[in-house]
Amino acid sequence: MEEIVKFLKEAETYYLATVEGDQPRVRPFGTAHIFEGKLYIQTGKKKDVSKQLHANPKAEICAFKGGEWIRVAGELVEDDRVEARESMLDAYPGLKKMYRADDGNTEVFYFKNGVATIFAFTHEPIAIKF
Repeated sequence: MEEIVKFLKEAETYYLATVEGDQPRVRPFGTAHIFEGKLYIQTGKKKDVSKQLHANPKAEICAFKGGEWIRVAGELVEDDRVEARESMLDAYPGLKKMYRADDGNTEVFYFKNGVATIFAFTHEPIAIKF
């Protein structure tokens, strides 16, 4: 798990893919955080991405750095506990300009049945189940 988060943080930006009806949707994200042994991301409930994840929790993220890329697939499950939101905001203090743990908008999701695969042209894929 730590290897996954390290990769995502070093890449700085990853791309989250969701589905809206039959249309794929992809957008840049930057939050990757371990809380209680699970990989979390953060968004706002007012955003389309939140609505898409609630309708279909299957998602995938992808990031590239230094000749390698990672794909993380699984289901994103909302964790509605204030402690989970506070942990994310503490890990990313810059988010506190836009979000608060108790604002009714801040939302965190964790990966369930996750599989991360690190690819490169110079080595075989490395799969990490979590």
